Amino acid sequence: MKFLILGGGTQGSAAAYDLLRDDAVEEVVMADARSGQVHRALRPHLGGRLRTRVLDAESEGDVREAMAGTTGVLCALPYYFNYAMARLAVESGLHYTDLGGNTEIVLQQRSLDSAARAKGVSLVPDTGLAPGIVNVLAQAGIDELDETDSVRMWVGGLPRSPKPPLHYQIVYSLEGVLDYYVTPAVVLAEGWRTQVEALSGMEEVAFPEPVGRLEAFYTAGGISTMPRRYEGRIPVMEYKTLRYPGHAAIMRAVRDLGLLDEEAVDFGGARISPRKFFIDRVTPRLTNDRGDDMVVARVEVAGRRRGRDVRIRYDVVDYYDDATGLTAMARTTGFSLSITALLQAMGETAGTGTGTPDEAIPPARFLEELANRGIRVIRSERGPPVAQPPSFASHRYVETTT
Repeated sequence: MKFLILGGGTQGSAAAYDLLRDDAVEEVVMADARSGQVHRALRPHLGGRLRTRVLDAESEGDVREAMAGTTGVLCALPYYFNYAMARLAVESGLHYTDLGGNTEIVLQQRSLDSAARAKGVSLVPDTGLAPGIVNVLAQAGIDELDETDSVRMWVGGLPRSPKPPLHYQIVYSLEGVLDYYVTPAVVLAEGWRTQVEALSGMEEVAFPEPVGRLEAFYTAGGISTMPRRYEGRIPVMEYKTLRYPGHAAIMRAVRDLGLLDEEAVDFGGARISPRKFFIDRVTPRLTNDRGDDMVVARVEVAGRRRGRDVRIRYDVVDYYDDATGLTAMARTTGFSLSITALLQAMGETAGTGTGTPDEAIPPARFLEELANRGIRVIRSERGPPVAQPPSFASHRYVETTT
């Protein structure tokens, strides 16, 4: 198996590191617009099974050349490249997966379904943490129930040592984070798709220490296309971002003051985008060179099994890995991407064509692979005990969400 990774940033580096742990992978090529030092976890592999190359993602010829001779393509570029990269991969007869995050682009990628089937390849967008892991968990819960009443997801990438005023550190593209703070989110309410304002729907969610109590609010992107898939079939489906208390109030004020607007304005004779200026000013203050982050995720699926009410919960808490220098966000997003690529190459996804993780990835197999990488999913439920898949660690719990 040979793989091309588009994008040599944090998530792309984590995916490359994970692929290189598999002896069946003959070669990994990591392509990026800039040449430079690779992540320290990858340095031992340079000159061996790992190659790097400079790539202009806006040049179709350059991209096609890079794709030649590979088994699959993993895209860790900014989301606006995803449709073009998927199209070129399908035309080249290659499996393709990306980190996604923009539902409108995923809907464009669905138009490639027939072409992917004709080429005999699998196209799986939206494969990271959220969207990605949480959607697979949601589907696992839905599959266990005879009737599903609600699906709720909460996800946060957080600093271990939060500092005021935002109690946040950059764990992936800040541009992407801010986009989620201004874009309306789509949920299912009474079974129908409904748009809700980003940063609204505030609630408190409690986790065991050392995480503690967090705030949660609606944001876009993380739920992927699941509301479309289950409209009219599941009454409630929603996704919320987790942050330390107080974060959302500050970001709402920043947004409402116009500092997250993208359109450039005249200032002192120059054209300046308020959002780009904001990102430039806050990035040094929100950057932690030590990493030292954590990822917190929870998925709850409620409904009935054999006539009895059941609520299934999946919890994930992952931390920065000092041994490799990979952040928790890089591990959960990058490893999800690489696992998907490996399953595609081995023919273990749901056939050919286009499908999001909840449609294309077998939950038990995926969670087994996460466990093999030290990303532990804790499954618990209220209701009669059932046999657990071997990849789940199981315990019963007392409701703590308010």
